[in-house]
Amino acid sequence: MPEGLLRALDVSIGRRVEGLLAGDFRSTLLGAGSELAMVRPYVLGDDVRRIDWNVTARTGEAHVRVDLAERVLVTWLVLDGSASMQFGTADRRKADVAEGVAVALGHLATRRGNRLGVVTFGGAAEHVLPPRQGRAGLVGLLSALRSNSSGGAAGEPSLGEALARTGALARQRSLVVVVSDFRGPRDWRRPLLDLAGRHDVVVVEVRDPREQELSNVGLLWLVDPETGRQLRVDTRSRRLRERFALAASAERAEVSRVFASAGVRHVVLGTSGDWLRTLVVFLRRSRR
Repeated sequence: MPEGLLRALDVSIGRRVEGLLAGDFRSTLLGAGSELAMVRPYVLGDDVRRIDWNVTARTGEAHVRVDLAERVLVTWLVLDGSASMQFGTADRRKADVAEGVAVALGHLATRRGNRLGVVTFGGAAEHVLPPRQGRAGLVGLLSALRSNSSGGAAGEPSLGEALARTGALARQRSLVVVVSDFRGPRDWRRPLLDLAGRHDVVVVEVRDPREQELSNVGLLWLVDPETGRQLRVDTRSRRLRERFALAASAERAEVSRVFASAGVRHVVLGTSGDWLRTLVVFLRRSRR
């Protein structure tokens, strides 16, 4: 995707999500800040500049303000650029949806001092960008998307390796958003569980309708983009189509169970329709 088109996408998505969701992070820690957490009696050693004179006058006893610490939210975006993400039979490719999700989250994750880090895997080039604030973080994201858009070959770093790397890089508690189709080896189960134990994890699964059911289009050569394996099938067989749909549904249900057991939030976006509206509804619900 050319840089100009990515920046146009950036502006278009930014206008739609602006004002819908806040990018601020409410801290659970007490410290220097601007939002009041509590007022308590003064004790020896407290900073006299924190005395709340209104409460002191009403009670006749010195009280001090204790504020919520102002902290920034660090978001890590783990983005899949593997060959299977280049597939798409509806309105767009899975890679197009992933890029759009990345731009939308990038807008939210870089607002008001918050920082965004990016880890890409499986593409023509692997990228690890440290967390940055504001436009610098978003420009870094767009650069990573351009380099990651061509898809990779077998043998590229896997999702499990990318999650393990993210866990090693994310030293403070962060929000980790994983955008992938979760196809291929399940080497990501243990790294995902480890990551969810220390961070708030959201998984964005991208699907295409033809991955869940076959149409009756006669003889087909099916190719696994991850391994190159080919299989000749006769889609005229109703029994074959039914078996395929059942197997695909069971496989995706197992993936969802893994997410639930790890305690991560999970949303499914498709290559047809308005994926951005689905994402915003999910983020609103998660925020509540």
